Amino acid sequence: MTEERPVRWLDEAEMAAWRSYVVATLRLRQRLHRELTDRHDVSLTDYEVLVCLEMQDAYRMRMSELAVLMGSTKSRLSHQVGRLEGAGLVRRGRDPEDKRGVITELTDEGLALLATAAPTHVEGVREHLIDLLSPQEQATIAAAFERVLEHLSEAES
Repeated sequence: MTEERPVRWLDEAEMAAWRSYVVATLRLRQRLHRELTDRHDVSLTDYEVLVCLEMQDAYRMRMSELAVLMGSTKSRLSHQVGRLEGAGLVRRGRDPEDKRGVITELTDEGLALLATAAPTHVEGVREHLIDLLSPQEQATIAAAFERVLEHLSEAES
């Protein structure tokens, strides 16, 4: 039988930090999504898939690696990539090095969409987050979330 640890409830300041983070990130993602869909007819999550592929050598990567990078399940990502493929923004094929794996590759159409949508996304990120913070606050946020990412990566190992 495992011993239960007592719950360390959040105090008022911790709760304020947590709630501000949750609500602000949700609303920020909603705003960035709306700007991309209104101006470019692409969702924020689809845009993020295209960006992940664009950052890779030859604009391609294995679906399993893309799922990890996106924080998605393989089945949810497969459905999403299927929609992107139907729109001509990506294509899938067998991994030449491992026939069991599937590679997703950005198409010329996907690259063109990124070229037109990226300025809208960056303007939104600047307007709704970066320009609201001092350089010191930006560094603090970066350091804090690097630590969170490191912790989560270790916990998954």
